[in-house]
Amino acid sequence: MTFVNAPAASRGTRFTGTGFTGTRGEMFRLAFKTALFTLLTLGLYRFWAKTRLRRYYWSAVQPCGVPLEYAGQGVEKLLGFLIAVVFLAFYIGIVNLVLMFASFALFQGNVTAYALSFIGILPLYFFATYRARRYVLARTRWRGIRFGLEAGAWRYAARALMHWAITICTLGLLWPRMTFYLEKFRTDRTTFGSHRLCQTGRWQMLFPLWLNVILPVGIGAGLIWAMITRDLPASAAVLVVVMVLWMLWGMLHYKVQSKRLLANAKELRLQTGEAVGLIAKPRTGRVLGIYLGGYALIYMIFGAVFGVIGGMVFASGLTLDGWVTPQSGGIAQGLAVSLGAVLYFGVFLFWISLTQVFVTLPLWRHYAQTLEITGVRALGGIHQAARDEALEAGGFAEALDLGAAI
Repeated sequence: MTFVNAPAASRGTRFTGTGFTGTRGEMFRLAFKTALFTLLTLGLYRFWAKTRLRRYYWSAVQPCGVPLEYAGQGVEKLLGFLIAVVFLAFYIGIVNLVLMFASFALFQGNVTAYALSFIGILPLYFFATYRARRYVLARTRWRGIRFGLEAGAWRYAARALMHWAITICTLGLLWPRMTFYLEKFRTDRTTFGSHRLCQTGRWQMLFPLWLNVILPVGIGAGLIWAMITRDLPASAAVLVVVMVLWMLWGMLHYKVQSKRLLANAKELRLQTGEAVGLIAKPRTGRVLGIYLGGYALIYMIFGAVFGVIGGMVFASGLTLDGWVTPQSGGIAQGLAVSLGAVLYFGVFLFWISLTQVFVTLPLWRHYAQTLEITGVRALGGIHQAARDEALEAGGFAEALDLGAAI
């Protein structure tokens, strides 16, 4: 087994980039329309809204000039959600009731019941994330070939709980170990047509990235302890702020670059000895710029809109007292409430739409355009696989509101 990305050398010499064709104008219209329908249907349309957004993003990503395809259906998500809600209703209504009764009977309080209920929901959380990924892959195609993910959600949940326990016992020091082995569990069970992917590498390759998180946390904790026990000057608080900023940057850097290293260590090997691999080159600075610039622009747009509205109200001298008269007080108050509701839901609609336009879409574009595929000649030896029904359709993820953006 290799340490980082040595297998890339054996994947062939042909490198092909990934294009992205999505535009902000198209995304704004789609996001606003789907958010509006979701609002008008009191949330029911969100299953179809997510489907339409996924289809747009998938078709915009074009490895080797061939777009991805998403074949999921909104009704599948709705039915899966209803199944998950029935199960969760049983858990919340029956299991939690038993836990609450036992907690009061044995410990004269409800703290134990809440703790056990939280611990009990953790396996469902990991189960839901794995099932959601299985559904998405089962409905994703490229060059007419289906992706897939083998069954194993409960085994994944057990492994996730084990790795989380190890990580907590080591005070977060072995977080990269958990990241690597959970990704390896998912990748080694992922298929593209008739062939299986493989996650190579070692978890130690992620550890240098994690130093940008644990070092500022340790130094910052030491500074705070020294300020409390040794009466350090208040100026030491500046260093604490610097450590916090370093930690936040380190978390983002780890998220971006761990994806890069893990992607570069993935390969799809054929019986002929040929292999297809990835070369990802996302930049932390660019991702940080998208987040900061995107949200700053959104807040500026909202600030300008509310500033104009406030200026118009101030200039007209309009107040609620001016509207209300003995003859039309009820009508005026109703109109004010209606306008307030329109403004509130308008903020909701535009926030969703602008977030997709200025944050989510640029992130997709950056990750797509910094991705290359190696060994593309071997793709001709990959054949179609049987369709995975994935009937639950990520319903538990929907019920627990996991990955709500896309």
